[in-house]
Amino acid sequence: MSAVLALLEQLIARPSVTPHDAGCQELIAERLAAAGFEIERMDSGPSDFRVSNLWAIRRGRDAGGPVLLFAGHTDVVPPGPLAAWACDPFVPSHRDGRIFGRGAADMKGSVAAMVVAAEEFAAAHPDHAGSLALLLTSDEEGPAHDGTKVCCEMLKARGQRLDWCIVGEPTAVERVGDMVKNGRRGTLSGRLRVIGVQGHVAYPQLARNPVHQAAAALAELVGIEWDRGNAHFPATSFQISNIRAGTGATNVIPGEMLLDFNFRFSTESTPEGLKARVHELLDRHGLQCALDWTLGGEPFLTPVGTLSDAVAAAIQAETGIATQLSTTGGTSDGRFIAKICPQVIELGPVNATIHKVDENLPVAELEPLKNIYRRTLDDLLLLR
Repeated sequence: MSAVLALLEQLIARPSVTPHDAGCQELIAERLAAAGFEIERMDSGPSDFRVSNLWAIRRGRDAGGPVLLFAGHTDVVPPGPLAAWACDPFVPSHRDGRIFGRGAADMKGSVAAMVVAAEEFAAAHPDHAGSLALLLTSDEEGPAHDGTKVCCEMLKARGQRLDWCIVGEPTAVERVGDMVKNGRRGTLSGRLRVIGVQGHVAYPQLARNPVHQAAAALAELVGIEWDRGNAHFPATSFQISNIRAGTGATNVIPGEMLLDFNFRFSTESTPEGLKARVHELLDRHGLQCALDWTLGGEPFLTPVGTLSDAVAAAIQAETGIATQLSTTGGTSDGRFIAKICPQVIELGPVNATIHKVDENLPVAELEPLKNIYRRTLDDLLLLR
């Protein structure tokens, strides 16, 4: 059994449903300490929602030189109905050349590959240039308030240098290495409360239906072209995710309507601009309403450069694939790291089963993923 697979099995066996780490980081910290890394806990959050954060760094011969960061998360989403799984989601199992278990792809497979790549690199090159660091959190699948975000703020305050970062999110479509993310769209959510007057459906003149009032405004919102994107990002999208109104009775006009929506926005739009356009539209339609906003993250982009070239070369050498740079998909902790690190790339395994029942990963892709990470380390931290 390969070292990566053995570590992945150990990580899957720890039920680290967000925000709990279940001992994953303790296991990793012990291994990294043995490989010469300085270990620091950056745990954060209230006692009933304590988030585990691990910072580890191995300084080379020129401690003031460039720093490459591996970043990821040890928490996983809940498994859902256990009866729907073919096996216990927290007991790693193998079928048809795949390893099954919650977190196999998102993202304990990447974490295992990063740790083993770091161990191998440190053992082979104890006098390497620059520094190699790892940052792990147990709050990526949760609110993300006390995880990478807090750690980045702490690292920035102490003046920690970061030159390159590889986030181990599952980015591949069909084979490891076929796609990496060199940026992500921003995410802006809104909760709209439209206020009406409750009444009997037989006497609409004595009530005010907030659903009817909002219908025209919502139709206009859905039809707007917010921007056309650009060479790096698709156009900004607007999606309604939840609508709630009524008492459950069929003969009552609701007194209010609650609506949740989200923008995934490109660098062609700003949160302030999107908010202003929505408020102008709602005012123009004369809605009596309240609107609360949550900015989940701003877009970031790493232009083609040192890191993307090194990653692409490593993928080509290991798999023969000419990788594709993309900014599609959801958000990641890369949005926090990009504020303190100029080059951030996301690279991980196939994402076809993430968050699903029977989440799994092809075992044959674990070693190539580790080797891609290792080749990138060799490229950036040896030839300096």
